[in-house]
Amino acid sequence: MLLDTSGLYCYFDKDDLFHDKAVEFFESADFMLVSDYVLSEFIPLCRTRGLKRIQTLAFVEEILYSPFIDKVWTTEFHYLEALNLLKTRQDKSYSLCDAVSFILMRERGLDRALTTDKHFEQEGFLRLLK
Repeated sequence: MLLDTSGLYCYFDKDDLFHDKAVEFFESADFMLVSDYVLSEFIPLCRTRGLKRIQTLAFVEEILYSPFIDKVWTTEFHYLEALNLLKTRQDKSYSLCDAVSFILMRERGLDRALTTDKHFEQEGFLRLLK
């Protein structure tokens, strides 16, 4: 399953409405993938929601060093593919991070995302948190 920014937030914030469900999916996953774009979005999201920076950064480091989570560093190819996807989806409000996630999911044959973001469903993927 792909770890999206909102899904990671639900897992990280014990007060989040979807926290328990996110923990359940996280702990039962047989495969997890996260991109640098998601981690880049995650840090300011936590700050804007009032979570402490030191805990947020420690959590990101846990993910980076976890042998159970595959990390993908966005390449020029992924960036250009994501831009092309955004050009073809003018009717959608996808972010560049969303588009990169969709490209990676298709590339890796993933169909599930730990996310609350409806955009994943609009692209044909399963949104696990709703």
